[in-house]
Amino acid sequence: MNLKEVSELRRRWRPEKNAVSHIYGCFVNANREIVADLDESLGRMPQEEAERYLGLLKKVLSGTLGKNLIDIVFSTQQVMDSEEHRLLTGLRSSELKDKTVRQAFYQKVIEHLEMEGDSYLLLLAHDTYDVPRRGRDGEEQEDASEEVFSYFLCCVCPLKLGKPELNYYPGDNEFHCAVSQTVAPPELGFLFPTFDDRAANIYNALFYSRKPEELHQEFIDAVFHTAPPMSAVEQRETFQSVLAEALEEDFNVEVAQGVHEQLTDRIVQHKESRDPEPLALSAREVGIILQDCGVVQERVEEFQKRCEEQFGPGAALSPANLIDAGRFELKTAQATVSVTPENSYLVETRIIDGKKYILVPAEEAVEVNGLAVRFAAE
Repeated sequence: MNLKEVSELRRRWRPEKNAVSHIYGCFVNANREIVADLDESLGRMPQEEAERYLGLLKKVLSGTLGKNLIDIVFSTQQVMDSEEHRLLTGLRSSELKDKTVRQAFYQKVIEHLEMEGDSYLLLLAHDTYDVPRRGRDGEEQEDASEEVFSYFLCCVCPLKLGKPELNYYPGDNEFHCAVSQTVAPPELGFLFPTFDDRAANIYNALFYSRKPEELHQEFIDAVFHTAPPMSAVEQRETFQSVLAEALEEDFNVEVAQGVHEQLTDRIVQHKESRDPEPLALSAREVGIILQDCGVVQERVEEFQKRCEEQFGPGAALSPANLIDAGRFELKTAQATVSVTPENSYLVETRIIDGKKYILVPAEEAVEVNGLAVRFAAE
């Protein structure tokens, strides 16, 4: 899915837009027991309560593609005949109304999911979307629909314990001390099937993780039975390791500086272009960047070889996951030099009298702990 398709579905989760009739789910306690089984009519709920439920489910379609939102790809064999795909298809085809199928899904999640704090609320909701046709000008034609997209969202929300507080109980006409339990935003969730080219793609699910560094691989393995994708943090660490090992002594400050600058430029240009497709580079394209930075061909080829070994043949690398585009930092045992990425070109390295130095021009005002200072020569 691209950004436009995700955004189009997100807009569905307003109370007046969607076709959600029921909210299903269960409250699971620390002992992995279902304390409450939810089967609530959205139309009979108070408006504020309905909006809260929809808001939680909508969160599953938020974040950055490739970081918080990750494609889960099923093999052809899984789609044709596998327990995990049959279960997801059963939830979708019954519009979540089949209690037996729902219970089977709940148990699969409960048996495998590891949640901090243990107690959580699992929510499910099904929507049917009459996809409006788009004219040649790109505008949606609300009265013309050729595709009906049937899908469901799932989210897992941890429960947070509040502080003990005195609460008034009208029935007893008394005050009692109680600890409130609040439903927090989703920690993880998914959409099935995906909305690719504005139509259902049963070969994919879109997985959501609030923390890109914690993908809950045990959930992915149990529900989708696929190899867990590499998290954004793992991608960055792997990329840095591949660079260092492939370039060896050629991996100097100037090369790191050049790679950071060029990848940052690509990210900025992609954002300005408003291209809905996620930005991705091949190992070959990153190799060209290394060549531009003065790396010899032999080292570039070694980098590309190691990239294929670590990320897979033909892997698409997301620059936003490879670097921190908002920071350029050099660190020694004694000091840290941090500059904005657009000014990273100002940083130089020199060897003076046999000692290594990091130099940054100081032509404008200089402050020390917030105080304007002058150079001794002045």
